[in-house]
Amino acid sequence: MLCYNLFVPLEIALNDRVKLRKQHPCGGYEWTVTRLGADIGLKCDTCGRYILIARRELEKRIKAKSANSK
Repeated sequence: MLCYNLFVPLEIALNDRVKLRKQHPCGGYEWTVTRLGADIGLKCDTCGRYILIARRELEKRIKAKSANSK
């Protein structure tokens, strides 16, 4: 019996805005994508804090995604 991985990665582009499930300590939910790769760079739209998060972890935490802001 063959098993195939049906996991399709989330389409993420630079400058996309994402809303995460949990609130940042500053009170913001909105983040802007600043780096792509195995780790995704996010910048908080409220306080400007920059974090790196693994792509799989981001796909678990994401609540909504909007198109490029530019």
